[in-house]
Amino acid sequence: MIQKILVVDDEAALREMIRVYLEQEGFQVAEAADGREALFVARHEKPSLIVLDWMMPNMTGAEFIRAYSKEAQAPIIMLTAKIEDADKIVGLELGADDYVTKPFNVRELTARIRAVLRRMNKTDAPDMLRVGDIELDRSGVFVTVAGQRVELTKTEFELLATFMAAPGKVFSRLDLLDHVSGDAYEGYERTIDVHIRNLRTKIEADPKNPAYIETVYGMGYRFAKEVSPRAST
Repeated sequence: MIQKILVVDDEAALREMIRVYLEQEGFQVAEAADGREALFVARHEKPSLIVLDWMMPNMTGAEFIRAYSKEAQAPIIMLTAKIEDADKIVGLELGADDYVTKPFNVRELTARIRAVLRRMNKTDAPDMLRVGDIELDRSGVFVTVAGQRVELTKTEFELLATFMAAPGKVFSRLDLLDHVSGDAYEGYERTIDVHIRNLRTKIEADPKNPAYIETVYGMGYRFAKEVSPRAST
């Protein structure tokens, strides 16, 4: 099935450049000039993935994600011209799956689109994973902690599934980026830290003293092999 990409950017020339290249790569492409238009287009086109400019008139990328996440869950790659990390961190915390900094190479953007789509289509892991009081259901795409369902972004879900499938194994940031994206990119591995921090706030009783996701200094992260279930209150 041909996958459809929604490209959202207020620069018409940039949208056209991305559209032409993606269509040459076999994708269908829909376009929107700002966040408000993107919400309308997304409702009708139901894209497989959204390429989203961060700074736009009428509705910013952040405002779009907040509104769109209430309606659907297509993965999002941010486009940001900001040098500062603040916008990237905010976007990842809101649920964006990846980012590309302007100016960028369209081939790299295409590679990252394919990587995110591959990650979303992974089916080789066990359907049900359990460690301590955390249960992850890949087929149902949900996670419970101590019997309570928690909402995770797609990246957080894939990170947790990667950890739970190999408890005790140490993963470098690049290892994790490769597992959740399909490709490891030098310079982007620090985005993993943001996702780990967000994930800890959702599954750990005390995120500052995590029992599940352990930091292995100088190496990366690992998931604890055994964690005692939390006492009921």
